Amino acid sequence: ISAAKKIGRHGIRDAAIILLMFRHGLRTAELVALKWSQVDLSEGYIEIHRVKHGHDSIHPLRAPELRALRQIQREYPETQYVFVSERKAPLSTRSIRHLVARAGLLAGLAAPVHPHQLRHACGYYLAAKGHDTRAIQDYLGHKNIHHTVRYTQMSPQRFESFWKD
Repeated sequence: ISAAKKIGRHGIRDAAIILLMFRHGLRTAELVALKWSQVDLSEGYIEIHRVKHGHDSIHPLRAPELRALRQIQREYPETQYVFVSERKAPLSTRSIRHLVARAGLLAGLAAPVHPHQLRHACGYYLAAKGHDTRAIQDYLGHKNIHHTVRYTQMSPQRFESFWKD
């Protein structure tokens, strides 16, 4: 996120893209389709419309996301899409892939980075924090829990609270 802030003329927008993709487990197609009508800045909620026949949901927005979205709204007024180009057109999935890869390089990450890794990072983070698998399933919009269990299978911390000596 901090690397994305330093790239080019749209650092605030690009950092917000990475923040929202990670915190809400957004796929690239879900991000580029995000409209201001789905965002309630006064109440602090965002409607997530999932692709791939996933379940839609409403997620809370935390302070860092609210600040970033308010700033984007000020910098890119009068657009129906949240993330737009200089020409006020929605960003393409290709431009998101490029932006995330470029931020990964600048951040000094050893392996190439792609946007879907942010979705996986969200799932692994929530599992590591001990959240219920069904809750993670709903949060990520998975229809089938088999797509969600990958995140909890890799987390040995989930057993740590089983026994209190």
